[in-house]
Amino acid sequence: MVSPPPGPTKTLRSDARRNRELLVASARELFASSGVDVPVEEIVRHAGLGMGTLYRHFPTKEELVDAVLEEAFGEIVELAEEAAATEEAWAGLVGFFERALALHAANRGLKDMLATRGRGRERADAMRARIRPLLRRTIVRAQEQGSLRRDFAAEDVPFVIWTVGRVIETTGQVAPEYWRRYLGFVLDGLRAEAATPLPAAPLTRSQLARATMRREE
Repeated sequence: MVSPPPGPTKTLRSDARRNRELLVASARELFASSGVDVPVEEIVRHAGLGMGTLYRHFPTKEELVDAVLEEAFGEIVELAEEAAATEEAWAGLVGFFERALALHAANRGLKDMLATRGRGRERADAMRARIRPLLRRTIVRAQEQGSLRRDFAAEDVPFVIWTVGRVIETTGQVAPEYWRRYLGFVLDGLRAEAATPLPAAPLTRSQLARATMRREE
């Protein structure tokens, strides 16, 4: 039996999904370049759509911001999943740092979104909860394979991100790729063959949570 051709409802659903994706992509691009305070009119114009389309999908700007955060955080979770699935754990960990920081460099407006919105911080917490066990597994495997220094802990990961993130913020306008050089220095210090005894232990999960909260205040 021959199936009937797609009807108007299916076409409308497809168009609606495409329009939503265009709005989120437009908002993410403009937030990255101009900050989260960019007017919604500019987002709509950049997407090539009308204000009515925007309000059908996102009645408030907060909901649009939330959708951008969901997409951005989803990408980072995917990177952690790929790292955990990589056979050579050191390559997986390095790939996670490189690609997560490349996202940071390309979307510096994300920091503004986290700093100014409680829902953004809640999403960040949920993302960390999903990423933590994946990276912990990658770290343990890299140590078992002899490529990662034994005293590196999952609680050290955010400080690698924050440190290189500060380099991105400082040099991004004059040397956009300089952070890769600095990350190279950091990664060399994480190699097992370069390890020397460290003068302090890693933070506990409780200490890390308090430090994260203080940083975002």
